[in-house]
Amino acid sequence: MDQEFDNYGFDTLAIRAGQQRTAEGEHSEPIFPTSSYVFASAAEAAARFSGAQPGNIYSRFTNPTVRTFEQRLAALEGGAACVATASGMSAILATCLGLLKQGDHLVSSRAVFGTTTVLFSTYLARCGIETSYVPLADLDAWKAAIKPNTRMLFIETPSNPLSELGDIRALADLAHAHGCLLVVDNCFCTPALQRPLELGADIVIHSATKYLDGQGRCIGGAVVGDAERVGKEVFGFLRTCGPTLSPFNAWVFLKGLETLSLRMRAHSANALALATWLEAHPAVTRVYYPGLPSHPQHALAKAQQRDFGGIVSFDVRGGQAAAWRVIDATRILSITANLGDVKSTITHPATTTHGRLTPEQRADAGIGDGLVRVAVGLEDIADIRADLARGLD
Repeated sequence: MDQEFDNYGFDTLAIRAGQQRTAEGEHSEPIFPTSSYVFASAAEAAARFSGAQPGNIYSRFTNPTVRTFEQRLAALEGGAACVATASGMSAILATCLGLLKQGDHLVSSRAVFGTTTVLFSTYLARCGIETSYVPLADLDAWKAAIKPNTRMLFIETPSNPLSELGDIRALADLAHAHGCLLVVDNCFCTPALQRPLELGADIVIHSATKYLDGQGRCIGGAVVGDAERVGKEVFGFLRTCGPTLSPFNAWVFLKGLETLSLRMRAHSANALALATWLEAHPAVTRVYYPGLPSHPQHALAKAQQRDFGGIVSFDVRGGQAAAWRVIDATRILSITANLGDVKSTITHPATTTHGRLTPEQRADAGIGDGLVRVAVGLEDIADIRADLARGLD
Protein backbone atom coordinates (compact mmCIF):
# COMPACT_ATOMS: atom_id res chain seq x y z
CA MET A 1 0.00 0.00 0.00
CA ASP A 2 1.20 3.51 -0.76
CA GLN A 3 2.56 5.29 2.32
CA GLU A 4 0.28 8.23 1.57
CA PHE A 5 -2.58 6.12 2.99
CA ASP A 6 -0.83 5.35 6.29
CA ASN A 7 -2.64 8.04 8.26
CA TYR A 8 -6.11 7.70 6.77
CA GLY A 9 -9.14 6.36 8.61
CA PHE A 10 -10.72 2.92 8.16
CA ASP A 11 -13.52 3.98 5.84
CA THR A 12 -11.15 5.91 3.58
CA LEU A 13 -8.86 2.89 3.34
CA ALA A 14 -11.84 0.65 2.56
CA ILE A 15 -12.65 2.83 -0.45
CA ARG A 16 -9.26 4.03 -1.68
CA ALA A 17 -6.37 1.82 -0.55
CA GLY A 18 -4.52 -0.26 -3.12
CA GLN A 19 -5.92 1.35 -6.25
CA GLN A 20 -3.40 2.32 -8.93
CA ARG A 21 -5.05 3.87 -11.96
CA THR A 22 -3.97 2.81 -15.41
CA ALA A 23 -3.26 5.15 -18.31
CA GLU A 24 -7.00 5.09 -19.05
CA GLY A 25 -7.69 7.14 -15.92
CA GLU A 26 -10.56 4.95 -14.71
CA HIS A 27 -12.44 5.96 -11.56
CA SER A 28 -13.52 2.45 -10.53
CA GLU A 29 -10.95 -0.30 -10.19
CA PRO A 30 -10.53 -2.27 -13.44
CA ILE A 31 -10.79 -6.04 -13.84
CA PHE A 32 -7.85 -7.76 -15.51
CA PRO A 33 -9.24 -11.02 -16.94
CA THR A 34 -5.98 -12.28 -18.38
CA SER A 35 -4.12 -15.52 -17.78
CA SER A 36 -0.66 -14.21 -18.68
CA TYR A 37 1.40 -11.08 -19.34
CA VAL A 38 3.70 -9.94 -22.14
CA PHE A 39 7.31 -9.01 -21.39
CA ALA A 40 9.28 -6.35 -23.20
CA SER A 41 12.26 -8.67 -23.68
CA ALA A 42 13.64 -12.09 -22.77
CA ALA A 43 15.78 -10.38 -20.13
CA GLU A 44 12.72 -8.83 -18.51
CA ALA A 45 10.94 -12.20 -18.51
CA ALA A 46 13.94 -13.82 -16.81
CA ALA A 47 14.10 -11.03 -14.22
CA ARG A 48 10.40 -11.39 -13.40
CA PHE A 49 10.55 -15.16 -13.04
CA SER A 50 13.66 -15.03 -10.85
CA GLY A 51 12.17 -12.40 -8.57
CA ALA A 52 14.87 -9.85 -9.38
CA GLN A 53 12.24 -7.54 -10.84
CA PRO A 54 8.72 -7.12 -9.42
CA GLY A 55 5.74 -7.36 -11.72
CA ASN A 56 3.13 -9.60 -13.24
CA ILE A 57 4.06 -13.08 -14.42
CA TYR A 58 1.01 -15.35 -14.50
CA SER A 59 -2.45 -14.81 -13.01
CA ARG A 60 -2.27 -17.91 -10.85
CA PHE A 61 -0.22 -15.77 -8.47
CA THR A 62 0.06 -12.23 -9.89
CA ASN A 63 -2.96 -10.26 -11.07
CA PRO A 64 -3.51 -6.49 -10.71
CA THR A 65 -7.16 -6.76 -9.58
CA VAL A 66 -6.36 -9.43 -7.01
CA ARG A 67 -3.37 -7.40 -5.83
CA THR A 68 -5.57 -4.34 -5.26
CA PHE A 69 -7.90 -6.43 -3.08
CA GLU A 70 -4.93 -7.86 -1.17
CA GLN A 71 -3.43 -4.45 -0.50
CA ARG A 72 -6.75 -2.98 0.59
CA LEU A 73 -7.55 -5.81 3.01
CA ALA A 74 -4.01 -5.73 4.41
CA ALA A 75 -4.47 -2.01 5.08
CA LEU A 76 -7.78 -2.62 6.86
CA GLU A 77 -6.33 -5.38 9.06
CA GLY A 78 -3.07 -3.53 9.72
CA GLY A 79 -0.95 -6.25 8.10
CA ALA A 80 2.14 -5.99 5.92
CA ALA A 81 1.02 -8.65 3.42
CA CYS A 82 -2.12 -10.39 2.19
CA VAL A 83 -2.54 -13.48 0.04
CA ALA A 84 -5.96 -13.88 -1.56
CA THR A 85 -7.24 -17.41 -2.18
CA ALA A 86 -10.07 -19.22 -3.91
CA SER A 87 -12.10 -19.75 -0.72
CA GLY A 88 -11.96 -19.37 3.04
CA MET A 89 -11.08 -23.05 3.41
CA SER A 90 -8.22 -22.71 0.93
CA ALA A 91 -6.96 -19.76 3.00
CA ILE A 92 -6.77 -22.04 6.05
CA LEU A 93 -5.15 -24.81 3.99
CA ALA A 94 -2.58 -22.42 2.51
CA THR A 95 -1.71 -21.11 5.98
CA CYS A 96 -1.26 -24.57 7.47
CA LEU A 97 0.66 -26.17 4.60
CA GLY A 98 2.68 -23.01 3.99
CA LEU A 99 3.84 -22.79 7.61
CA LEU A 100 3.66 -26.31 9.08
CA LYS A 101 5.47 -29.54 8.22
CA GLN A 102 5.28 -33.24 9.00
CA GLY A 103 5.70 -33.85 12.71
CA ASP A 104 4.32 -30.45 13.77
CA HIS A 105 1.45 -30.07 16.20
CA LEU A 106 -1.52 -27.69 15.96
CA VAL A 107 -3.84 -26.73 18.80
CA SER A 108 -7.31 -25.64 17.69
CA SER A 109 -10.39 -24.51 19.47
CA ARG A 110 -13.21 -27.03 19.45
CA ALA A 111 -15.48 -24.16 18.49
CA VAL A 112 -14.53 -23.89 14.83
CA PHE A 113 -16.43 -24.38 11.59
CA GLY A 114 -17.20 -28.05 11.04
CA THR A 115 -15.27 -28.23 7.76
CA THR A 116 -12.22 -26.75 9.48
CA THR A 117 -12.32 -29.65 11.94
CA VAL A 118 -12.51 -32.13 9.05
CA LEU A 119 -9.56 -30.41 7.35
CA PHE A 120 -7.43 -30.62 10.49
CA SER A 121 -8.42 -34.11 11.64
CA THR A 122 -8.49 -35.83 8.25
CA TYR A 123 -6.34 -34.06 5.67
CA LEU A 124 -3.65 -32.42 7.79
CA ALA A 125 -3.36 -35.72 9.65
CA ARG A 126 -2.47 -37.41 6.33
CA CYS A 127 0.41 -34.94 6.05
CA GLY A 128 1.69 -35.93 9.49
CA ILE A 129 0.40 -32.80 11.24
CA GLU A 130 -1.35 -33.61 14.53
CA THR A 131 -4.23 -31.53 15.91
CA SER A 132 -5.48 -31.26 19.49
CA TYR A 133 -8.78 -29.56 20.37
CA VAL A 134 -9.50 -27.49 23.47
CA PRO A 135 -12.36 -25.31 24.75
CA LEU A 136 -11.99 -21.86 23.24
CA ALA A 137 -12.32 -19.87 26.47
CA ASP A 138 -10.28 -22.19 28.76
CA LEU A 139 -6.79 -20.71 28.87
CA ASP A 140 -5.53 -23.48 31.18
CA ALA A 141 -6.61 -26.07 28.62
CA TRP A 142 -4.64 -24.24 25.94
CA LYS A 143 -1.56 -24.25 28.17
CA ALA A 144 -1.92 -27.96 28.90
CA ALA A 145 -2.33 -28.85 25.21
CA ILE A 146 0.90 -27.23 24.03
CA LYS A 147 3.69 -29.72 23.27
CA PRO A 148 7.36 -29.23 22.35
CA ASN A 149 6.41 -29.63 18.67
CA THR A 150 3.40 -27.27 18.78
CA ARG A 151 3.79 -24.59 16.13
CA MET A 152 0.36 -22.99 15.79
CA LEU A 153 -2.74 -22.08 17.81
CA PHE A 154 -5.92 -21.62 15.74
CA ILE A 155 -9.15 -19.92 16.80
CA GLU A 156 -12.36 -18.44 15.47
CA THR A 157 -13.61 -15.57 17.57
CA PRO A 158 -16.54 -15.15 17.79
CA SER A 159 -17.03 -18.84 17.10
CA ASN A 160 -19.45 -20.47 14.69
CA PRO A 161 -22.29 -20.86 15.64
CA LEU A 162 -22.30 -20.18 19.41
CA SER A 163 -20.50 -16.80 19.39
CA GLU A 164 -18.04 -17.91 22.06
CA LEU A 165 -15.00 -15.65 22.33
CA GLY A 166 -11.31 -16.30 22.60
CA ASP A 167 -9.15 -13.79 24.46
CA ILE A 168 -6.88 -12.83 21.57
CA ARG A 169 -4.31 -10.95 23.62
CA ALA A 170 -3.99 -13.71 26.23
CA LEU A 171 -3.72 -16.43 23.59
CA ALA A 172 -1.17 -14.41 21.62
CA ASP A 173 0.99 -14.05 24.74
CA LEU A 174 0.69 -17.78 25.40
CA ALA A 175 1.55 -18.68 21.82
CA HIS A 176 4.60 -16.44 21.71
CA ALA A 177 5.86 -17.70 25.07
CA HIS A 178 6.02 -21.18 23.51
CA GLY A 179 7.36 -20.17 20.11
CA CYS A 180 3.99 -20.65 18.38
CA LEU A 181 1.91 -18.61 15.97
CA LEU A 182 -1.62 -17.44 16.80
CA VAL A 183 -3.94 -17.65 13.79
CA VAL A 184 -7.35 -15.97 14.10
CA ASP A 185 -10.30 -16.57 11.79
CA ASN A 186 -11.85 -13.09 11.73
CA CYS A 187 -14.76 -13.99 9.46
CA PHE A 188 -17.60 -13.02 11.80
CA CYS A 189 -16.26 -9.60 12.81
CA THR A 190 -14.14 -8.48 9.85
CA PRO A 191 -11.60 -5.69 10.46
CA ALA A 192 -14.50 -3.26 10.75
CA LEU A 193 -15.28 -4.70 14.19
CA GLN A 194 -12.07 -6.46 15.28
CA ARG A 195 -8.37 -6.24 14.35
CA PRO A 196 -6.59 -9.30 15.78
CA LEU A 197 -3.11 -8.20 14.66
CA GLU A 198 -3.38 -5.18 16.95
CA LEU A 199 -4.12 -7.56 19.84
CA GLY A 200 -1.02 -9.66 19.20
CA ALA A 201 -2.20 -12.28 16.70
CA ASP A 202 0.25 -13.25 13.96
CA ILE A 203 -2.09 -14.17 11.12
CA VAL A 204 -5.69 -13.38 10.23
CA ILE A 205 -7.86 -15.63 8.07
CA HIS A 206 -10.93 -14.55 6.10
CA SER A 207 -13.67 -16.21 4.16
CA ALA A 208 -14.23 -13.26 1.85
CA THR A 209 -17.38 -15.07 0.75
CA LYS A 210 -19.11 -13.77 3.86
CA TYR A 211 -19.16 -10.17 5.07
CA LEU A 212 -16.31 -8.89 2.89
CA ASP A 213 -18.52 -9.54 -0.12
CA GLY A 214 -21.71 -8.79 1.76
CA GLN A 215 -24.22 -9.84 -0.87
CA GLY A 216 -23.63 -13.57 -1.37
CA ARG A 217 -22.16 -13.27 -4.85
CA CYS A 218 -18.69 -14.83 -4.89
CA ILE A 219 -16.40 -17.36 -3.21
CA GLY A 220 -12.98 -16.30 -1.94
CA GLY A 221 -10.61 -16.14 1.00
CA ALA A 222 -7.57 -14.30 2.30
CA VAL A 223 -4.61 -14.59 4.66
CA VAL A 224 -3.20 -11.42 6.26
CA GLY A 225 0.00 -11.07 8.27
CA ASP A 226 3.67 -10.18 7.98
CA ALA A 227 5.90 -9.96 4.93
CA GLU A 228 7.91 -13.09 5.75
CA ARG A 229 5.40 -15.75 6.80
CA VAL A 230 2.45 -14.56 4.71
CA GLY A 231 4.23 -12.58 2.01
CA LYS A 232 6.75 -15.36 1.28
CA GLU A 233 5.73 -18.70 2.82
CA VAL A 234 1.95 -18.61 2.30
CA PHE A 235 2.41 -16.85 -1.04
CA GLY A 236 4.86 -19.59 -2.04
CA PHE A 237 2.18 -22.21 -1.38
CA LEU A 238 -0.31 -20.26 -3.48
CA ARG A 239 2.17 -19.81 -6.33
CA THR A 240 2.96 -23.52 -6.48
CA CYS A 241 -0.32 -25.18 -5.48
CA GLY A 242 -2.69 -22.68 -7.09
CA PRO A 243 -5.80 -22.08 -4.91
CA THR A 244 -6.16 -18.81 -6.82
CA LEU A 245 -8.77 -16.07 -6.43
CA SER A 246 -10.28 -15.02 -9.76
CA PRO A 247 -9.92 -11.37 -10.85
CA PHE A 248 -13.69 -10.99 -11.15
CA ASN A 249 -14.27 -12.21 -7.59
CA ALA A 250 -11.52 -9.91 -6.33
CA TRP A 251 -13.26 -6.98 -8.03
CA VAL A 252 -16.58 -7.90 -6.38
CA PHE A 253 -14.87 -8.05 -2.98
CA LEU A 254 -13.32 -4.64 -3.59
CA LYS A 255 -16.82 -3.24 -4.08
CA GLY A 256 -17.92 -5.02 -0.89
CA LEU A 257 -15.11 -3.49 1.16
CA GLU A 258 -16.30 -0.01 0.23
CA THR A 259 -19.44 -0.43 2.37
CA LEU A 260 -18.05 -2.87 4.96
CA SER A 261 -18.09 -0.54 7.95
CA LEU A 262 -21.63 0.70 7.28
CA ARG A 263 -22.95 -2.83 6.80
CA MET A 264 -21.29 -4.27 9.89
CA ARG A 265 -22.76 -1.56 12.09
CA ALA A 266 -26.21 -2.19 10.62
CA HIS A 267 -25.88 -5.98 10.98
CA SER A 268 -24.86 -5.51 14.60
CA ALA A 269 -27.79 -3.22 15.40
CA ASN A 270 -30.33 -5.63 13.90
CA ALA A 271 -28.72 -8.64 15.58
CA LEU A 272 -28.77 -7.04 19.02
CA ALA A 273 -32.44 -6.14 18.62
CA LEU A 274 -33.28 -9.70 17.53
CA ALA A 275 -31.23 -11.32 20.30
CA THR A 276 -32.96 -9.17 22.93
CA TRP A 277 -36.37 -10.19 21.59
CA LEU A 278 -35.45 -13.89 21.41
CA GLU A 279 -34.14 -13.87 24.98
CA ALA A 280 -37.61 -12.97 26.22
CA HIS A 281 -39.46 -15.54 24.09
CA PRO A 282 -40.88 -18.53 26.02
CA ALA A 283 -40.05 -21.03 23.24
CA VAL A 284 -36.33 -20.13 23.43
CA THR A 285 -34.21 -21.65 26.18
CA ARG A 286 -30.96 -19.80 25.47
CA VAL A 287 -29.63 -17.10 23.14
CA TYR A 288 -25.98 -16.92 22.07
CA TYR A 289 -24.97 -13.37 21.22
CA PRO A 290 -22.00 -11.48 22.72
CA GLY A 291 -23.88 -8.19 22.67
CA LEU A 292 -26.25 -9.41 25.38
CA PRO A 293 -25.25 -8.60 28.98
CA SER A 294 -26.19 -12.20 29.79
CA HIS A 295 -23.43 -13.54 27.52
CA PRO A 296 -20.64 -14.86 29.79
CA GLN A 297 -17.99 -13.02 27.77
CA HIS A 298 -19.85 -9.78 27.17
CA ALA A 299 -17.08 -7.76 28.86
CA LEU A 300 -14.41 -9.37 26.67
CA ALA A 301 -16.49 -8.66 23.57
CA LYS A 302 -16.67 -5.00 24.51
CA ALA A 303 -12.91 -4.92 25.12
CA GLN A 304 -11.68 -6.50 21.87
CA GLN A 305 -14.49 -5.73 19.41
CA ARG A 306 -15.96 -2.45 18.20
CA ASP A 307 -19.44 -4.01 17.96
CA PHE A 308 -20.99 -7.45 18.35
CA GLY A 309 -21.61 -8.69 14.81
CA GLY A 310 -24.57 -10.14 12.95
CA ILE A 311 -24.77 -13.79 14.07
CA VAL A 312 -27.45 -14.84 16.56
CA SER A 313 -27.95 -18.48 17.59
CA PHE A 314 -30.57 -19.83 19.95
CA ASP A 315 -31.80 -23.09 21.44
CA VAL A 316 -35.44 -23.93 20.79
CA ARG A 317 -37.43 -25.89 23.35
CA GLY A 318 -38.25 -29.29 21.79
CA GLY A 319 -35.01 -30.30 20.03
CA GLN A 320 -34.53 -30.90 16.32
CA ALA A 321 -38.22 -31.23 15.47
CA ALA A 322 -38.98 -27.85 17.03
CA ALA A 323 -35.94 -26.23 15.43
CA TRP A 324 -36.94 -27.51 11.99
CA ARG A 325 -40.49 -26.21 12.50
CA VAL A 326 -39.12 -22.74 13.22
CA ILE A 327 -36.92 -22.86 10.12
CA ASP A 328 -39.61 -24.24 7.83
CA ALA A 329 -42.18 -21.67 8.97
CA THR A 330 -40.10 -18.71 7.76
CA ARG A 331 -41.11 -16.88 4.59
CA ILE A 332 -38.51 -14.11 4.41
CA LEU A 333 -35.36 -15.66 5.87
CA SER A 334 -33.40 -17.79 3.41
CA ILE A 335 -32.78 -21.37 4.48
CA THR A 336 -29.10 -21.61 3.62
CA ALA A 337 -25.88 -22.22 5.52
CA ASN A 338 -24.11 -19.20 4.05
CA LEU A 339 -23.85 -16.01 6.09
CA GLY A 340 -22.69 -12.43 5.80
CA ASP A 341 -25.35 -11.46 3.29
CA VAL A 342 -27.64 -8.43 3.41
CA LYS A 343 -30.39 -11.07 3.22
CA SER A 344 -31.02 -12.82 6.55
CA THR A 345 -30.29 -16.54 6.50
CA ILE A 346 -31.28 -19.37 8.84
CA THR A 347 -29.88 -22.85 9.30
CA HIS A 348 -29.78 -25.87 11.61
CA PRO A 349 -26.05 -26.28 12.40
CA ALA A 350 -26.26 -29.87 13.69
CA THR A 351 -27.41 -31.13 10.29
CA THR A 352 -25.68 -28.64 7.97
CA THR A 353 -22.52 -26.71 8.84
CA HIS A 354 -21.51 -29.22 11.53
CA GLY A 355 -23.29 -32.25 10.09
CA ARG A 356 -20.07 -34.06 9.14
CA LEU A 357 -18.90 -34.11 12.74
CA THR A 358 -19.56 -37.13 14.92
CA PRO A 359 -22.24 -36.76 17.63
CA GLU A 360 -19.42 -36.69 20.17
CA GLN A 361 -17.63 -33.89 18.34
CA ARG A 362 -20.85 -31.88 18.12
CA ALA A 363 -21.46 -32.40 21.82
CA ASP A 364 -17.93 -31.23 22.64
CA ALA A 365 -18.52 -28.14 20.51
CA GLY A 366 -21.88 -27.45 22.20
CA ILE A 367 -23.91 -27.95 19.01
CA GLY A 368 -27.28 -29.24 20.20
CA ASP A 369 -30.18 -30.61 18.15
CA GLY A 370 -32.38 -27.64 19.06
CA LEU A 371 -29.86 -25.01 17.97
CA VAL A 372 -30.83 -22.54 15.22
CA ARG A 373 -28.41 -20.00 13.71
CA VAL A 374 -29.58 -16.77 12.13
CA ALA A 375 -27.23 -14.54 10.18
CA VAL A 376 -29.14 -11.32 10.67
CA GLY A 377 -29.38 -9.27 7.49
CA LEU A 378 -30.43 -5.73 6.78
CA GLU A 379 -34.17 -6.19 6.33
CA ASP A 380 -36.55 -4.32 8.64
CA ILE A 381 -36.03 -5.84 12.09
CA ALA A 382 -39.79 -6.01 12.69
CA ASP A 383 -40.15 -8.23 9.64
CA ILE A 384 -37.31 -10.53 10.78
CA ARG A 385 -38.93 -10.91 14.21
CA ALA A 386 -42.34 -11.61 12.66
CA ASP A 387 -40.84 -14.23 10.37
CA LEU A 388 -39.31 -16.13 13.28
CA ALA A 389 -42.45 -15.72 15.39
CA ARG A 390 -44.40 -17.85 12.89
CA GLY A 391 -42.54 -20.91 14.04
CA LEU A 392 -41.73 -19.93 17.61
CA ASP A 393 -45.33 -18.99 18.50
